[in-house]
This record gives sequence, C-alpha cells and structure tokens, in this order.
Amino acid sequence: MTGTETAATVRRVDDEQLYEIVVDGERAGLTAYRDHGDQRVFYHTETAEAYAGQGLAGRLVREALTDVRAAGKRFVPVCPYVKKFLAKHEEFADIADPVTPEILHWIREQLG
Repeated sequence: MTGTETAATVRRVDDEQLYEIVVDGERAGLTAYRDHGDQRVFYHTETAEAYAGQGLAGRLVREALTDVRAAGKRFVPVCPYVKKFLAKHEEFADIADPVTPEILHWIREQLG
C-alpha cells in the first residue's frame, strides 16, 4: 500500500450522486451513480491523471460497493470500470444485477 492510498478517504456525496476519493483535500477520483429503486446504477468512474496508477479507483469502487451492501441495496455495473472490477472481485456478485436494455434506456433518460 502506498502512502497516497493510506491518506485517501472515500465518501458518498449524495447531492452529487457520486462517491469520491479525496487525497490531501483534493478529489482524486469519483464513481457516479443514479438510484433506481433498490438498485444503485454506476455509470461512470474516473481518476484524475495526477493520481493514476495508484490503485485509487479500485479502492473507491470497493468502498462504494461495500456501502451499497451496507445500505441493503443492489448495484448495476453500467460503468466499464465497475464491470471490470466486479469480474475480479466476485465477493460483490451476490448484490450485482445484470445490465439490461431497460436499465441502459433508463440511465440515458436520467442523464439527458
């Protein structure tokens, strides 16, 4: 674990509908979602270039999915990064729902 990972904090920002990872007071990355009933639909994840390659995106998604589980929700990995993370971390498979045409249509409507 690097010093950057240790200093990083993940938090949910409800008014922006995202989870962010903060390093030294700056947003280093985010994963955005919209809630659809009991599903949290993740559609975008990014890490600032200055923080790339430090494992922050993985930590961010892990903590976001842990929060989803704690809230009694399920999630849909529309975001390619979250989908890739799920493929490597099967411990979250029990709360994952498939990406369906209906969900894709719904998220496009939500995002305008």
